[in-house]
Amino acid sequence: MILTGTIVNVAAISAGALVGRYAGCFIPERIRLTVMAGLGLTVILIGLQMALKSIHPMIVIGSLIIGGILGELLQIEACLESFGLWLQGRFVGAGNVAEGFVAATLLYCVGAMAIMGALQDGLTGTPTILYAKAALDGVASIALASTLGIGVLFSALSVAIYQGGITLAAESAKSLLTNTVVVEMNAVGGLLIVAIGLDLIGVKRLPVGNMLPAVFVAVALVWLLGLA
Repeated sequence: MILTGTIVNVAAISAGALVGRYAGCFIPERIRLTVMAGLGLTVILIGLQMALKSIHPMIVIGSLIIGGILGELLQIEACLESFGLWLQGRFVGAGNVAEGFVAATLLYCVGAMAIMGALQDGLTGTPTILYAKAALDGVASIALASTLGIGVLFSALSVAIYQGGITLAAESAKSLLTNTVVVEMNAVGGLLIVAIGLDLIGVKRLPVGNMLPAVFVAVALVWLLGLA
């Protein structure tokens, strides 16, 4: 069912926020870190499954190179960070509820998993990325709500609007995307998901934000090369 991934994600954030607010102090930090590491490995598995379905590896390579260059020229990550700092600055002194809401919204909405997961949900109806993201966000909500308070709970509304909007837009455009386009686009996105997993388990942080254009470059390359 369409939007299932976002619904599960919203539920996980809400549950995690409530647990964190009222019982977070009883959950040791080492347990949270171990769970996050396990989820990081799961994210890598999901990304690899998507990436290995590619039937035109040169499309993937070209997309990552061209998309990475575009992202660096546009400085996507720097812009996102600047926006986050500006938004947080606007709510400084506004109280814990507002600050918790802003911090959690930025964490859950800004990133490749939110975009790729919502696209996957809209295009295929099998939101495996959003299911993994839901687990990650649920654990993160426990940690955030235990320190920032109940404001984290309201970030679930931001996720519903943001991811739900992308999912519905992708579902509407599904007729324009052939099977080959979706496979290669998912393969590129899968590698970005792997990069996120490597960051989660502490191996290396890659500029995933600056590589996001690669997903859309893949669509253009498939059509330009007549592979659609």
